[in-house]
Amino acid sequence: MPRIDDPTHDREAGAADGTLDTTRIDDTRIRAVRALISPAVVLEDLPVTAAVEAVVERGRAAVADVLHGRSDRLIAVVGPCSIHDAEQALDYARRLRALSSELDDALVLVMRVYFEKPRTTVGWKGFINDPRLDGSFRINEGLRRARQLLLDINALGLPAGTEFLDLLSPQYFSDLIAWGAIGARTTESQSHRQLASGLSCPVGFKNGTDGGVQIAADAVVAAAHPHAFMGMTKMGVAAIFETRGNADCHVILRGGKAPNYDAASVDAACAVLAKAGLRQQVMIDCSHANSAKQPRRQIEVAADIAQRIAAGERRIIGVMVESHLAEGRQDLKPGQPLTPGVSITDACLGWDDTVPLLRNLAASVRARRHHPA
Repeated sequence: MPRIDDPTHDREAGAADGTLDTTRIDDTRIRAVRALISPAVVLEDLPVTAAVEAVVERGRAAVADVLHGRSDRLIAVVGPCSIHDAEQALDYARRLRALSSELDDALVLVMRVYFEKPRTTVGWKGFINDPRLDGSFRINEGLRRARQLLLDINALGLPAGTEFLDLLSPQYFSDLIAWGAIGARTTESQSHRQLASGLSCPVGFKNGTDGGVQIAADAVVAAAHPHAFMGMTKMGVAAIFETRGNADCHVILRGGKAPNYDAASVDAACAVLAKAGLRQQVMIDCSHANSAKQPRRQIEVAADIAQRIAAGERRIIGVMVESHLAEGRQDLKPGQPLTPGVSITDACLGWDDTVPLLRNLAASVRARRHHPA
């Protein structure tokens, strides 16, 4: 295929001391560059309301109270593996909000609203990257739709949690997040630890994909300290950020080569945390490697955790559950309609099974109150 131009004859027009033409060595694998809307424009078009602001603040405070021992409730981050349909996500949010009034005395319910999907190889990378599910990569549209959904969910009175994957996207919606996660693939990333140190919400770091807890403990230590790094302001301008450090970080056990939700794994993780001078507390992800990505096994994992909590276990401060309107998963195939309420990424537990799971966890917290601390 002939080249569009001949790089051996590229020359800048103008004075001999003009800008050097580097097209032979720069951006040689970039196919296209498109304008990215500035966060300030999105925030102006989709502003936070006083009511939503209050929900976010209450959600963050409730999570922090559990982390610092001021509350004996259990944090429960529950929702779809990833968001691919805003209306279905709102349907789920309304159901979870209705249930929260029943369980609020025992659980801090946070809806899992994940817009970015890390891939082991390739695949659909999430609602922000490809909101139309067709490979058109309308990222500006995805950012707007993601923020609107978070506004709608918070307007119901339900706090939201998400995974922070891209380092620029938090500027578009982090003001609407009550709790955040750093995934197993990025917990070891210095950039994500620096990001967490400046986020306004509590943050959980997952153990490594091999199950190692030390990198997550190291991440909590790093995020608690101040950092200086390069980033983008809400006006879309490159800047140097200096953070104060985030004291509301914790470790999430998500399994690795083997599950790590059992009592012995919690003991081992807390020993690592103690050695690092950190609070001996963990959140447990009932899905991923802890359930071998079999959604119904989350019921068994949660039941085991609930039994230990009811017996007096206080080091488990939260759980994560992948749950959608309907059980299972489906493939995203061009030209084929999707089944409503079914995940297009990891398989999820159905809503009808999620309700008793959460009620059982709430009952375990109430039972624990009869055990002396």
